[in-house]
Amino acid sequence: MNNTERNTYVKRQLTAALLELLKEKNLRDISISEIAGAAGVHRVSFYRNFKEKEDILREHMNVTYKAWERAQAGKAASEHEATADLFAYMVQNDGFYRLLHNQGLFYLFKDVLLTNVGPRPEFPNHTAYATAFIANGIYGWIAEWVARGMQESPEEMAKLLKQQAF
Repeated sequence: MNNTERNTYVKRQLTAALLELLKEKNLRDISISEIAGAAGVHRVSFYRNFKEKEDILREHMNVTYKAWERAQAGKAASEHEATADLFAYMVQNDGFYRLLHNQGLFYLFKDVLLTNVGPRPEFPNHTAYATAFIANGIYGWIAEWVARGMQESPEEMAKLLKQQAF
């Protein structure tokens, strides 16, 4: 295994270990040593790849989000379809996002969403404000939907969101 493959393996192991531990314990009650032990790696491997436990979750979200985004590339989708696809992404990863919600960690998704669809420094002010408004609003819709058990389908959520647009 070369260094890249080894780092990828270690990150996957640490992620899988943390996700399993989160099913039984709160994040604050899980130690780095516990995660490393469950992953079958040394603590040094954790610190070589992450600064804090939350970084594992952020990276996992970024990896799954980027994979979803790549799968969407080239699709000529309307705004409504793109929104429905975002909700479908959440459904595809519902176990993870429900776990985050149950652990009080869903706020971490906001960072990922804003990083990927939020305002950019190069945007003119009015565009940055509008983008921030929309991205934060979508985060709010998703957070509430997850909190309520994701009862509506992605298509229904996109339709509801479209009806509220002003």
